[in-house]
Amino acid sequence: MRKPSLERKAEIVDTVIGLADKVGPDRITTDMIAKVIGVTQATVFRHFPRKGDIWNSVAMHLTSKMREAWERTGPVEGDAVDRLEAVVLGHLQLIARMPALPAILLSRELHGGNAPLRKTLQQTMASFQKRLATLIAEAIAAGAFRKDLVADDAALLIIGLVQSLAMRWSIGGRNEDLVASGGRLLAVQLAGFLDPQHPTKANTKAES
Repeated sequence: MRKPSLERKAEIVDTVIGLADKVGPDRITTDMIAKVIGVTQATVFRHFPRKGDIWNSVAMHLTSKMREAWERTGPVEGDAVDRLEAVVLGHLQLIARMPALPAILLSRELHGGNAPLRKTLQQTMASFQKRLATLIAEAIAAGAFRKDLVADDAALLIIGLVQSLAMRWSIGGRNEDLVASGGRLLAVQLAGFLDPQHPTKANTKAES
């Protein structure tokens, strides 16, 4: 049965994300996509004239999901450290639901041939870093984090933690609870940011 264009496009995008998890983003072909959906390649190309157009739609979909995870997880006001934790754990929850995400974000081969895709994902990750850095700066201003802490550098450390954890989780067969492990490691990371003269809930978490 012929589906409406928007519905078929969404199906193609979801299929690509699923295939990226199974075979890797760089190995996906339009023939694979068509076979999984049960249509012809011509149907795929009718909705996406070029393969790059498919990946651009995938990038927009992932960007929307990432922003939703950052913005809707946890408190939107109050303690900056709690909000920082919520953003990071929300991102890890998204990875657990969409395990192809790190592979797509880190695929040099995929990005190298698609400048718009690379730009979209770079902007998305820059937004993630900015969001983390803003929360870290708030925690510094509130006295929870050390005054000598550079917010942008601290944000990069947290992103590095997330990326390395996601890679270990993926290579290890996803046998651990990604979010629980992330929470423990994040607590260790944040403990190094804390101002020892300013007791906070984060201090208590790090000590427990």
